[in-house]
Amino acid sequence: MAEELLVVLTTVDRKETAESIARQLVNNHLAACVQVLGPIRSFYRWKNQLEEAEEWQCLVKTRKSLWPAVLEAIKASHPYELPEIIATSVAEGFDPYLRWAITETQAK
Repeated sequence: MAEELLVVLTTVDRKETAESIARQLVNNHLAACVQVLGPIRSFYRWKNQLEEAEEWQCLVKTRKSLWPAVLEAIKASHPYELPEIIATSVAEGFDPYLRWAITETQAK
């Protein structure tokens, strides 16, 4: 496949926020698919304190070339002071799915 795909991960504090981010990314052809998982339990250190939180996770499937736009769209909608927004490359996958994801992330 010529175009590389990414899976972008972010977590938010509310299901509604996760669903809003998902809809925005898919509606704007920035993602082929966004899965919202949760609630999940997160443990992390923030400002020198151990924190626990119930969160919702978004798994975003997108093209690598769209990373800057996806990053900005998530940042604009994200409620956290320092949001987790990370991307990993898709090394392998079911070719028909990969082709579908590329097609769905092209501006219509």
